[in-house]
Amino acid sequence: MSSDQFDFLFRVIVIGDSGVGKTNLLLRFIKNEFEFETHPTIGIDFSTKTVHIDSQCIKAQIWDTAGQDRFRSISTAFYRGSVAALLVYDITNENTFKNLEKWMDDVRKYADPEIVITLVGNKCDMESARRVKLTAAKEFAEKNNMSFIETSAMDSINVEEAFMNVIKDVYYRYCISKKQGTIPIEINERKKIKFDNVKIEDKKPCCSN
Repeated sequence: MSSDQFDFLFRVIVIGDSGVGKTNLLLRFIKNEFEFETHPTIGIDFSTKTVHIDSQCIKAQIWDTAGQDRFRSISTAFYRGSVAALLVYDITNENTFKNLEKWMDDVRKYADPEIVITLVGNKCDMESARRVKLTAAKEFAEKNNMSFIETSAMDSINVEEAFMNVIKDVYYRYCISKKQGTIPIEINERKKIKFDNVKIEDKKPCCSN
């Protein structure tokens, strides 16, 4: 299979404070690896992975954004054009949870209103050091109309599920379910799905039924 053969291309962004484990979440999902010593992301980085849903091949272009304030102007430039986001906090660091409101302000300001978001509480392997209650995280997710999952990049807990759930949500919501008049989607003969500045383009098929 050629790397440029896929049915849909999704851009997914991973956002949250520095040190919450965004890079290792991506590394675990892409390569099933974990690095105990990682350096803060400088600006932005990305990886790609092709996944299969139903009979379709979806190429996920996943952007790992820097969590430091000095890089926010760079990171927010990638909000537009993204169809999904993983909003990550560290369950052992209450400040990273409190700062979720700041990240949501950026999402509301720079991302498309129809972006699909999953709240991710990382480092659930460190239960004894927990500082963010499950109930608080669930309330935040419900308040902001997003799904929620806890993960451990180190122990590979729910990492695959976190990424695949948000990808599936986009696929079924915008590529399969076409509720005319309820979601601002335009579909032409080339199956290009567009809502505002967010595009999901149908490419050359790579799968057979």
